[in-house]
Amino acid sequence: MESHDFLRYAVVLLAAAVVAVPIAKRLQLGAVLGYLLAGAVIGPAGLGWLQNPERIASISELGVVLLLFVIGLELSPQRLWVMRRAVFGIGSLQVLLTAVLIGGIAAVGFGLGARTALVIGLGLALSSTAFGLQLLAERKELTSAHGRLGFAVLLFQDLAAIPILALIPVLGSANQGAAVGAVAALRIVAVIALVVVAGRYLLRPVFRAVAQTQLPEVFTATALLVVIGTAWLMEQAGISMALGAFLAGLLLADSEYRHALEAQLDPFKGLLLGLFFTAVGMQLDLSLLLRQPWLVGGLVLALIALKALLLFGIGRGPGRLSTPSAASLAVLLAAGGEFAFVVFNLAEDRGLLDGELHRLLVLVITLSMALTPPLVVALGDLLKARAEKPSREFDTIDAETPRVIIAGFGRVGQIVARVLRAQRIPYTALENSVEQVDVSRRFGNTIYFGDPSKPDLLRAAQAEKAEIFVLATDDPEANVRTARIVKRLYPHLRIYARARNRQHAFRLMDLSVDGVVRETFDGSLELTRQVLQALGLPAEVAADRIARFRAHDEDLLRTQHLVYDDESAMMQSARDALVELQHIFEADAADSETGAA
Repeated sequence: MESHDFLRYAVVLLAAAVVAVPIAKRLQLGAVLGYLLAGAVIGPAGLGWLQNPERIASISELGVVLLLFVIGLELSPQRLWVMRRAVFGIGSLQVLLTAVLIGGIAAVGFGLGARTALVIGLGLALSSTAFGLQLLAERKELTSAHGRLGFAVLLFQDLAAIPILALIPVLGSANQGAAVGAVAALRIVAVIALVVVAGRYLLRPVFRAVAQTQLPEVFTATALLVVIGTAWLMEQAGISMALGAFLAGLLLADSEYRHALEAQLDPFKGLLLGLFFTAVGMQLDLSLLLRQPWLVGGLVLALIALKALLLFGIGRGPGRLSTPSAASLAVLLAAGGEFAFVVFNLAEDRGLLDGELHRLLVLVITLSMALTPPLVVALGDLLKARAEKPSREFDTIDAETPRVIIAGFGRVGQIVARVLRAQRIPYTALENSVEQVDVSRRFGNTIYFGDPSKPDLLRAAQAEKAEIFVLATDDPEANVRTARIVKRLYPHLRIYARARNRQHAFRLMDLSVDGVVRETFDGSLELTRQVLQALGLPAEVAADRIARFRAHDEDLLRTQHLVYDDESAMMQSARDALVELQHIFEADAADSETGAA
């Protein structure tokens, strides 16, 4: 590529990414789709600004190589062991069932050869890690039941991509005869063994020596050398470059250089991955969509429907998810994924896919990914609308007479319950989330479904005989509403409530609850105490400062409660309190010096 061509390609690619990706993110479509659309617009099928996507394909594949290296870095035997059932059990079940079903349809329904059908089934079984995790993070569902299971399935798919990529050269060589295939397989095993042994005994000493130079650029160069070098070695042996990078990352997952490597390589990974997706987008055959809209549309819908049905069944069965969670998992992972682009690119190079079929598959995967965000949003709105209505009647409560009623069985409520149970103090736990009830019961907790603000449920829970009512729900509005009802119906109950923040605490104090605990207050004070000690304060002085601050802030909370509707008064009280606290600490410091003298 001549210099002026290089500059033109660089300017067009960067400009397209700068324009398209923010727009896609703004529309909640994700950065990956933004890069794909940018490539489609500037490519031969779009405006035709760049005519030869093959020119950047070889460079852009380094993005996938670096991605696999980082995935290897992020894994460790301990992490995999903790998640072993979800990752290797449910994850493998999803990949195998999806690959068999789609591969069977490709072979029987479309008359494709066995090796081609197998590659298509395996490639389409993979989902988009980038899309899935991004959508879960945006919707704050990473810690939900379907979020955790979705992460486990995506993790296995990332792992499964490695042997799939390694299998393709073997399938390709099978066209040359069994003997050649056997030789290729032996060569793969030998090279993998060489990389593992060399990495096990050489990588850490090399990085240790480089780190001692204290030259960041040399460390970065070494990291790139390790990644690209192992990738090149694998390619020379006829294996996927990504496999070498993954092995290198896995060998360094438990090293002291893991985080430094991630930090050094992340900018390269992001840029080159964006370049890779842009190159894929440039190869989109939009004319194929115009020529055969029914075929393309039918295949997109068939892919989403088949994967969604399998994922829903797996989620409800071995995944033990509720129906709404299983539906969320199904929609989230139903589309194709970015690794399929890599798989099909390699398969075309090895003669397992022809150009027309490759372009069709890329188009189907891209359109399925484009449909994922709106489908996730639509399902979320539907489930939210249904959640406003009770999914079932509240449970029949047959527990002994409680001394304590716990409303909300999340992080806070569970800790209260554990302590009470250890003290053999009878309690009744109420939770308005079906999913949370089901999960808690699997861990052996006695918990009842229902809205704790409903008088009928309070009556069934024997609130009139209880002594304490603990408000531990994570919804401030529900908390206040429940406190108001309990105060009115059962004035003898002492109410101790969890508060999200100061404003929430003020509203609860308006109701004269017996105790308000701000959920992050104690943790923040303990963190501050440790910081003060780390800065050189003696342990007893740091503890005294924290105790002083706690008492001062409790007084401030009561003062501000009287004026919390007046913003100017609140701001003035905060300023006055800060000055007062500074004077207190200065006086304490002076007293300490006098005592020491």
